[in-house]
Amino acid sequence: MAKKWALVLGASSGFGGAVSIKFAKEGYNIFGVHLDRKQTMPIVNETIAAIESHGAKAVYFNINAADEALRGEALEKMKQEMGEGDEIQMVLHSLAFGALVPLVYDAENDKRMSEKQLTMTLDVMANAIIFWVQALMGKDMLHRGAHIFTMTSAGGHRAWPNYGAVSGAKAASEAYIRQLALELAPLGIAANAIQAGVTDTAALRKIPGSDKMIDMALSLNPGNRLTSPEDVADIMYSIAQGTTWVTGNVIRADGGEDIVG
Repeated sequence: MAKKWALVLGASSGFGGAVSIKFAKEGYNIFGVHLDRKQTMPIVNETIAAIESHGAKAVYFNINAADEALRGEALEKMKQEMGEGDEIQMVLHSLAFGALVPLVYDAENDKRMSEKQLTMTLDVMANAIIFWVQALMGKDMLHRGAHIFTMTSAGGHRAWPNYGAVSGAKAASEAYIRQLALELAPLGIAANAIQAGVTDTAALRKIPGSDKMIDMALSLNPGNRLTSPEDVADIMYSIAQGTTWVTGNVIRADGGEDIVG
């Protein structure tokens, strides 16, 4: 019997972890790509256990998703794992690994963005989705009816201290989604960006001033709470079960947070 697969880039925790568990609960097997060291592997193992508790298969790759050679090796192993008639029906880019320093200069801390940091942030948090989709198409692993998602935030159109490189990556991701939607629409494949509200994740806590960001979101959000990873997972699953005619959008999943203030 043919099986459905979801490919999640950034599958260990946060949005990627919640989406992996949600799709597993709904009958998908999960290919997960993540980059974790020994100290965070218990979180990865908890996510895998949650996926498998729903009777789904979890095939995880602890690699740098922006490395071309490692990407090719992982995709080849994924293709070998898939049985006849199996399809990857959902792809999520949820990689959160970027430099959080001023673009120009911080006199107090004697820091500024380096060329290497800026390039790395854009490669991981934006460019990677293009190269993964290229490779998936080249290996005939994406077909009509598939949905591609990337995670964005209000940072794609707003400024926040030390968030410049990540903000640029979010804006680039939204532009890439529009272009993917244009190019893949004739093939019946949809591409959308999900703009999550402020969510209390490990990635958020790395942003300088995240406590202020949380307080601001709580004061603005009409729902009087933060967005949760499970909110995003539920919304993404709902979209993925629908028509591919919904494509090229930045879809807010924030309880109305970004329309206030």
